Order: sequence, then structure tokens, then C-alpha cells
Amino acid sequence: MLEYIRQAVFAFLLLAGLVIQITAVIGVNRFRFSLNRLHPAGMADTLGLLLMALAAAVYAGFDPVTLKIFFIILFFWITSPVCSHLLGRLIRETDEKHYEAEAKEWKP
Repeated sequence: MLEYIRQAVFAFLLLAGLVIQITAVIGVNRFRFSLNRLHPAGMADTLGLLLMALAAAVYAGFDPVTLKIFFIILFFWITSPVCSHLLGRLIRETDEKHYEAEAKEWKP
């Protein structure tokens, strides 16, 4: 009985992570400006991969592998926002003409 509950939790976490990843792919393809594309990509990195890694941890059980999975989650949670921020700054600094045109379009 406990094995079925663990498999159900594993399936739920994996499917939730998959839905978030698919939603992020659709979001990245719908936005046309590169700075707008960073948001769904960043959400997929943090939340989608977190759910998928938690699913792997539930599937593995309490094991040394689970500790490694939690370190992977911690690494993604530290590096993903930093990477998105640096990419945004890089886009803003290198693509000024397109950035200014997009910024004027969004001003009220």
C-alpha cells in the first residue's frame, strides 16, 4: 500500500513538472522580445526542475542518491536566477536599439 502511495506522489510530481516545462516552452515561443522570454525560461528552471528532481527523490527513496538530488536542486535554485539576471543585463547592454523600441512600446 505504501508503495502505491509513493508511486502516486512520484507520478504527480513528475507530471506537474512536465506541465510546467511544456507551459514554459509555449511561453518562450509566444513572446517575441528576448527579455520577455527570460521569465518563462526562468520559471521552468526553478519550479519545473524542482518538481522533477523531487519526483526522482521520491522514486529513489531515502538514499544517498536523494542527498545528491537535493544538492542538484540547491545548485539550480542558486544559479538559475543569477543566470537569468546576467542574460537580461547582457541583452539590455548589447541590443540597445531593439531594447529601446520595445521599452517605448510598453510604456503607458
